[in-house]
Amino acid sequence: MAAVLAGLRRYQSAPIAPPRPSYPVVARSGAIALRDLGLGTGRPLLVVPSLINPPHVLDLAPGNSLLGHLAAHGHRPMLVDWGPPETGASLAALVETRLLPLLDAIGEPVAMLGYCLGGTLALAAAARAAPGRVTRLALLAAPWHFAGYDDTARAALADWWRGAEPLAIPLGAVPMDLLQPAFWGLDPEGLVAKYARFATMADGPEADAFVRLEDWSNAGHPLSLAAMHDLAVGFHGEDLPGTGRWQVGGSGVDPAALAMPVLDIVARRDRIVPAAAAVSAGGIGTGLMLDAGHVGMIVGRHAPALLWAPLGRWLLEGQPRGAKS
Repeated sequence: MAAVLAGLRRYQSAPIAPPRPSYPVVARSGAIALRDLGLGTGRPLLVVPSLINPPHVLDLAPGNSLLGHLAAHGHRPMLVDWGPPETGASLAALVETRLLPLLDAIGEPVAMLGYCLGGTLALAAAARAAPGRVTRLALLAAPWHFAGYDDTARAALADWWRGAEPLAIPLGAVPMDLLQPAFWGLDPEGLVAKYARFATMADGPEADAFVRLEDWSNAGHPLSLAAMHDLAVGFHGEDLPGTGRWQVGGSGVDPAALAMPVLDIVARRDRIVPAAAAVSAGGIGTGLMLDAGHVGMIVGRHAPALLWAPLGRWLLEGQPRGAKS
């Protein structure tokens, strides 16, 4: 306990890292912005981050940026910025009235990349998009079969939501301070261990990276009440996506009907999205298992070799001859 508290005090007193650039907005759909990173001249890649925590984990720091790598290898990343929550915006509505219009705004066929819950939404958008609009779909640690979470985790989330919902209703949304304990409960040992390690970590790049990542994980806009209810009750409670009962645009989303190639990348040591929750666990798409964790697969020291390079190559497959790179 002393080590954990020492690590926490050290983190609390650390300088705040410089913010990442605010990239230009090229399209809007309601409160949601589409930002062009301006880093590449290849074919557009629509990147859908999780609703939970800010999107910049995909572009965390100079030299530690998945999107920067993709931009340098033939892609033009265009990042969805969810912005503040919209009252009454369910997860299905975010797909139907926000992601699909952004796809149309790009105006040409596009590959899609979705991380965590953003991957769940990206899959639904790809399923509902006009034929040929989405050419490839890559999912990173994206849950689909929510029955793949163990019963203890699902029960703990249900208990948390029963206590949190009455607090969130007067606020009109679910702020991160209220949401974070739900995720701490998925890996309490890891939460304790990382602060104990930080207490004795030498000053330098590793410690700086820890602070930057913790700042990211403790930040983010609130979630709308409707989106949180969908996630806690409809997804984790009833497994609507995994059982084919999640409806977007008036009909269920069937991953088996996707017409484009699908790459489903799963992190073996993921405590947030277990492998059994992935869409590839049901035989959909091409599965790729990485020896990494939920966030480490994106920004860890081995991420460039484990994820960045194979993902970039897969996204380029099937591009027409003469495409920009």
